[in-house]
Amino acid sequence: MKILTTLGVMALFIGCDSTKTATTSTSASSTTTTVETKLNEEVKTIDFVTADEIKEIVSFLASDELDGRDTGSEGIEVAASYIETKFKSYGLKPYFDTYRDNFEIGGLSAYNVIGYLEGTDPKLKNEFIVIGAHYDHIGTAKDVNGDTIANGANDNAAGTSGVLSLAKYFSEKKTNKRSIIFTTFTAEEKGLLGSKHLAERLKESDINLYTMINIEMIGVPFVGRDYEAFITGYELSNLAEKMNDYAGEKLIGASDVAKKYGLFKRSDNYAFYEAFKVPSHTVSSCDLTNFDFYHHVDDEVDKLNYPFMARLINKLAPVLEQMANAPTQDIKMNE
Repeated sequence: MKILTTLGVMALFIGCDSTKTATTSTSASSTTTTVETKLNEEVKTIDFVTADEIKEIVSFLASDELDGRDTGSEGIEVAASYIETKFKSYGLKPYFDTYRDNFEIGGLSAYNVIGYLEGTDPKLKNEFIVIGAHYDHIGTAKDVNGDTIANGANDNAAGTSGVLSLAKYFSEKKTNKRSIIFTTFTAEEKGLLGSKHLAERLKESDINLYTMINIEMIGVPFVGRDYEAFITGYELSNLAEKMNDYAGEKLIGASDVAKKYGLFKRSDNYAFYEAFKVPSHTVSSCDLTNFDFYHHVDDEVDKLNYPFMARLINKLAPVLEQMANAPTQDIKMNE
């Protein structure tokens, strides 16, 4: 493991409204149509985060200096501090006593990093949405041309950049009626231990969880599919249907590959489903058919498509906003 000097860490930190058309209408029906058209246009054209901003986050987290972000390592401590600093800068509050949800794994210190944005509605703020992604990776992998650092750019600095971008979006708007917990999990690579710890802790506190959205491996687009991303466990709830309704397009689809390999149970959504039995799914644009570097040292920053990532996150933001503000719980488990 490389030793991160204070100077080196500081160097890493340092490195690092849609147009509306006015329409005049003389009838109630045409007015309604115009409003719906505007809403759909705004959903499709929102542009709150850029490809460069996404790349900056991924480049920090997936840099060689962080040594693959293995749980308990010095590199993941730097990553956690970076995420915590971001949450603070957005004005998010800790959900617990601090931003860190601490636990131990075999004598190693481990910590999820959590930011909290309380809902604005007196009643709906008692309902919670969790938006998460794991920020750990495996540390090292098989040597390729002298490189053993498994940087984990797609898995899952990419998803972490999505959570951070969405946290910034919601914290700037401050219009979410439901409360939102933004969390980055550790120890996903050791058996989903970070998400299991948090899900059980939240269950013990008896929070009213509406839904959990996990973001995993969104660094590359699909080719030849009619959707931008898929959700794991597609058939278990109406989440995909509602997300597409909110988006005004087919944003989310199903992956036969994900179903074949049981990916619903292989990421951090699963612990929340187990604990709460509410819609808890992973959003991803990679089912391993379109990315050759899973747990490989070549899962590097230069392998990702940042314009695609920015486009996907920009589309997810207003979808999740409608989810947070819907007057009733529209997303439900299928019978």
